[in-house]
Amino acid sequence: MIVKEDFLKKLKGAFDLNIYEAKIWAALLSKGVSSAGELADISEVPRSRSYDVLESLEKKGFIIMKLGKPIKYIAVEPKEVLERVKRNVQTRTDERIKNLNKLSGTSTYKDLEGLYTNGIDNVDPSNLSGIMKGRNNLNNQIEAMFRNAKKSILISTTEKGFARKMDVLVPLMKNLKDVSVKVITPKFDKSLIKNTPIKVKPSDINSRFVLVDGKELMFMVTDDEKTHESYDSGIWVKSPYFVGSMESLFNMSWKVL
Repeated sequence: MIVKEDFLKKLKGAFDLNIYEAKIWAALLSKGVSSAGELADISEVPRSRSYDVLESLEKKGFIIMKLGKPIKYIAVEPKEVLERVKRNVQTRTDERIKNLNKLSGTSTYKDLEGLYTNGIDNVDPSNLSGIMKGRNNLNNQIEAMFRNAKKSILISTTEKGFARKMDVLVPLMKNLKDVSVKVITPKFDKSLIKNTPIKVKPSDINSRFVLVDGKELMFMVTDDEKTHESYDSGIWVKSPYFVGSMESLFNMSWKVL
């Protein structure tokens, strides 16, 4: 059986399998019912590993051991496997969230907060800056900045960036009633900010940054139209002097738009 490497990689990623599990499962799906030896030959997985792999797939609910001798295995229908994987992921996620929620009120968490507070107090504000890589990491940091905003959120972004940021910001607005939000972007979908106090002005300014309370800045250094999200990067700065200057420049631009 010839299976493309790209297909196997997709199976690995989507179903959280290792390469041997992906190969054996794909082989069994193509046969319907088969023995360990036959599957090892078809998938080119070492026979010495095939039994462990089949046992693992059985525990995960991807296959069923057929009754009788010789021992053979039956492939579970893909749509049923998908539902099982979804349920398992949801169960693990719920359990993880439950444990994390329990942690927030413990002495361990208080110790973590104490370590951070004591450490950050000894850091020169000018040293509170760093480089972030990957759009997911950038978005997580920007969301944290939004959540902690007290007075103002100023955004300069692209059309696609506007949609991404509003997807995060709009649900938070109910908790940011006293926060002024202004956005500069080339184009935008008005429906994304419907029934919100968010103010938007169109501009040809080609920049991507977020300013919060005149103290904190996230400045993207790549073009999101030309950069894959994995390689998107930005600079995070927490410096009232520098960020305050950026805020003044933003407000000057806002007035003339």
